Amino acid sequence: MTKSDFVERLVKRLDSTDPEMIHEIVKRILQYMSEKLSEGERIEIRGLGSFSLRYRRPRTARNPKTGDSGVKVKSKYVLHFKPGKKLRDRVNVYK
Repeated sequence: MTKSDFVERLVKRLDSTDPEMIHEIVKRILQYMSEKLSEGERIEIRGLGSFSLRYRRPRTARNPKTGDSGVKVKSKYVLHFKPGKKLRDRVNVYK
C-alpha cells in the first residue's frame, strides 16, 4: 500500500473530513517520524510496534555480479521495525 492509497482509504472511512486535511495530517506524521528517527530517537506506537535505528559495523562483502570478495562496506545505521504483540497476533491469523 502506498501513502496515497493509505490516504484514500482514510478518506473513505472518514467521509465527513476534508481529504486535503487528511493528506496533510498523514504527511506531517510521517515527516515527524522521519525527523525523530534521523535524530536517533526511538518511536513506539502501542499495538503497532516500534521503530529504531541499528548500527551496522563496517565490513568486507562480496560483489554478487563479479564475485569479488574485497568490497568494503562502510558503517551505517539501518531502520529496524519490531512489531507489537497485537500486530503479530493479527498477522499470524493468516498462516
